[in-house]
Amino acid sequence: MKKSWSIAFLLVLAVFLAGCSDSSSTEENENASEGDVKTVGSEDAEVELSFWLFGADYESLVEEYVEENPNVSIDIQQISMADHHNNLFTALSAGSGAPDMAAIEVSEIDKYKGAQDKFYNLNEFGAKEIQDNYLDWVWEIGSSVDGEFQFGIPTDIGPTAMFYRKDVFEEAGLPSKPEEVNELMQTWEDYEKVASTVLEKTGKVMVDNPETVFNAKKDQAPEQYFNKDGELIIDSSPYIKDAFMNVSGMIQEDYIGNYELWSPEWGEGMSNGSFATLPGPAWMRDTIKNNAPDAENWRIASMPEGAGNWGGSWMTIPKQSEHPEEAYKFLKWLLAPEQQLKSFKNNGMFPSTPEVYEKEEFKNITDDYYGGQNVAKIFADAALEVEHVHKGEQYGDANMEVVQGLYNVYDGADPEQEWEDIISRIERRLSR
Repeated sequence: MKKSWSIAFLLVLAVFLAGCSDSSSTEENENASEGDVKTVGSEDAEVELSFWLFGADYESLVEEYVEENPNVSIDIQQISMADHHNNLFTALSAGSGAPDMAAIEVSEIDKYKGAQDKFYNLNEFGAKEIQDNYLDWVWEIGSSVDGEFQFGIPTDIGPTAMFYRKDVFEEAGLPSKPEEVNELMQTWEDYEKVASTVLEKTGKVMVDNPETVFNAKKDQAPEQYFNKDGELIIDSSPYIKDAFMNVSGMIQEDYIGNYELWSPEWGEGMSNGSFATLPGPAWMRDTIKNNAPDAENWRIASMPEGAGNWGGSWMTIPKQSEHPEEAYKFLKWLLAPEQQLKSFKNNGMFPSTPEVYEKEEFKNITDDYYGGQNVAKIFADAALEVEHVHKGEQYGDANMEVVQGLYNVYDGADPEQEWEDIISRIERRLSR
């Protein structure tokens, strides 16, 4: 069976799980609420491009491009990340309804690599000529294993650091300046020692929930759930099990809270100082601000033992596009270093183009909310530490089971038994 057939099963499964009965993303567009699609440019433009996104704000840059290229108009569709990927799956499967350009998120992109024939190889349009503009590990995520097929051009990324509450550290009698905290928590063993002190002196947990600290440790590993042949390796490779057991131990020591990601309680915890740290990516900077606008105590330190990456997307051109050359020309411009700098300054989207890190207007970006820290440098240093790690088509399924296992430990499950159950659950998923 051809490898491209694997996508068909995933398409059907994704649509079924989403409860979607429509087979055409065109029909879904017609049902989209007003305002989901915005046309930028003239109705008389020679080339009309459709552009599917989930949250990234490129509207001002699209307007700039269309002003300079009046022969092009661009229809921007913005919907939720889950609906976006389901719609794209459906359109590719149906053979119609796909856009000229579509973003694919980092945790999803390997699913699409089994459907290589559904996308244009951007190397055919000269992508290798711009490869050096991007961090190596970011470019590699958007490539085939042999590097000959380029699925997409990188957008923003999510290098990780340790957000922390200086008031909680001070209450615990600990150093609280960022440079001091960097020295205090160089290793995860150091982190647990600080957690013990915080709990003893303040009664507060060290971190918001099991998932964020597990993500931080997992993303530092040289390999995760699958090897490049698609084989499950977590029962033979030590890294994921070690991270799971370490986080389980912290749960049992009461160092970890149960403020679930994106819940109202999580946002309130940020505002109230209910937890001392939050390991997170560059985009978490604005999430904290939005949830705790009046807080004055959040600061940023380096991640113990090195940074990882949480987030980012690649802009692809589905084979259904009738204007692939024009689409590539636009994406090449949109995601060039100059425009990535604008996206960071205007919308906080952290650049995947290291050339930007050397620009004076980037290096001097500070944030008063975080005590005037040089946020640009903090996350640039983190981005330069990250290395590419293969995820695999079923990364999301495997990761979901491990995270659920951690919450089971939080509810009292034995970690060793839970680990065996996780392996069984993942293997059942893979055999379906």
